[in-house]
Amino acid sequence: MAPGSRSTPLVAAAVADGRFRIQTHVDERGAAFYCLGFGRATGIPAVWLTTSGTAVANGLPAAVEASQDGVPLVLLTADRPPELIGTGANQTIRQEGIFGSYPRHTEFLPAPEDADSIDVVRRAVDRAVQAATGEWPGPVHINAPFRKPLEPTEVLPGDREGNVGGPGETAHASGEHAGGAEAVGSEVSAFLRTMGSPARGLLLAGRLRPAEAAAVQALADSSGWPLVADICSQLRMGPVRPGVITLGDLLAGHAPAPDVIIQVGRMPVSQRLTRWLASAEPSVWAVLADGTERIDPHGAATHRLSVSAAALQGKLPACDEAFAAKWGSAERTVRQALPDLLGRRLTEPAVANHLSRTLPQDHGLVLAASMPVRDMNTFAGPGPKPRLVVSNRGASGIDGTLATAAGVSRGLDAPVTVVCGDLAFLHDLNSLALIARHPVRVVAINNDGGAIFSFLPISAHKELFEPYFATPHGLSFEHAAAMFGIPYVRARRLEDLEVQGPAIVEVNTKRAENTIEHQRLRQAAADLLA
Repeated sequence: MAPGSRSTPLVAAAVADGRFRIQTHVDERGAAFYCLGFGRATGIPAVWLTTSGTAVANGLPAAVEASQDGVPLVLLTADRPPELIGTGANQTIRQEGIFGSYPRHTEFLPAPEDADSIDVVRRAVDRAVQAATGEWPGPVHINAPFRKPLEPTEVLPGDREGNVGGPGETAHASGEHAGGAEAVGSEVSAFLRTMGSPARGLLLAGRLRPAEAAAVQALADSSGWPLVADICSQLRMGPVRPGVITLGDLLAGHAPAPDVIIQVGRMPVSQRLTRWLASAEPSVWAVLADGTERIDPHGAATHRLSVSAAALQGKLPACDEAFAAKWGSAERTVRQALPDLLGRRLTEPAVANHLSRTLPQDHGLVLAASMPVRDMNTFAGPGPKPRLVVSNRGASGIDGTLATAAGVSRGLDAPVTVVCGDLAFLHDLNSLALIARHPVRVVAINNDGGAIFSFLPISAHKELFEPYFATPHGLSFEHAAAMFGIPYVRARRLEDLEVQGPAIVEVNTKRAENTIEHQRLRQAAADLLA
């Protein structure tokens, strides 16, 4: 098994059963080939257990090999429930048929509803194992979707409080209007009639390409609407710009709720922000989107418009001045206090803030899809504007982060800084061969495991959490750097982060302290805005 969140029920069940020999590995691709080797040696299928998203796709090479050579293998994949497919929900892809024609048999289980469904599961597993071990053995695929809660039910009261923003988290807004309404028409004029004037309006920018970002910025400038910018919007970093809200994740719940939201681009990183906005039940939530997906995992959208931000230029009603002023005041209050709150210690939030303020202007910035992108989104400060900010958030996998950074460097013909955790680093270790040939600075935050899981309710279950979710490895990266001939720095102060690439800068932190530090900073921001 490889660590992940959506697979929590499967992990907990396997551990509780007691009859399984469990091997953990941070790289799903390697884990699948490990199972393949076991099947080759014994003729007995091993179970490759993984979470949803691109983690599943990493099993394809082993599935192909098992199919071609008749090796028994069970591909057990967790999934999001069917109602989230095609909604833009984080880490949600279409997993049906992902292994093509290679499985001997495929079973797509229903999302658990009640105890009676266990009989359906038993029959499905019987069919799959029979196919895996039949006359022509091979791989079989069992896909298991789960709704929240994912963790065991023996959780102390209050364990779930405050554990927000983890991978794949989704929520639904309350209220009759927030039922995932489909588009009411793409005519801009029809949409504009639904708003009052002046409007308590908010522009919400998710992941954008640079050309799209320029149009969104122009729309904000002309309308006076506050623009809450995601770290990957190309509008979040750089010098302070009036009207741009850079700290939306920290302001969520402490700024005035809007009546109208216009959302542009893919879903923002901060689910704390988007869940709070959905819970406020704005009368209008318009999603500007091309393609076919709704980009509405919270079911809060009232309109879907197949137009660009430029189509609304000069047509939005002016923003309510008092509303805009309160957002601006909240932003300035937290932004001005943030350097003192962070201090000079080498913490993960301080690393994000320091890198954002000292990033050379010619650099691109690549952020691993777990804690680094969240920390940069929450704590980045004003500084030079990078060439491009990207994160593989389409399916939110941590795989291929280093290779992605090398490709961005080649595409920009410019240096790149990539920030990743230790698991993402280990997951893509082979790509250090690419890093060595490009001007890439790797800032690897090593907290000896998956820190993001510390923010989830499963962390209350110590017997499961440390070995199967945190997955400590006890490794440092100095020898990996030497193997590929890359300069190595072990950071002991924030200034050590400023070395230029190609280089690997290792930052050692502790997961438990990191969780406490995040809680402290969020509380401090809330106190400032109280």
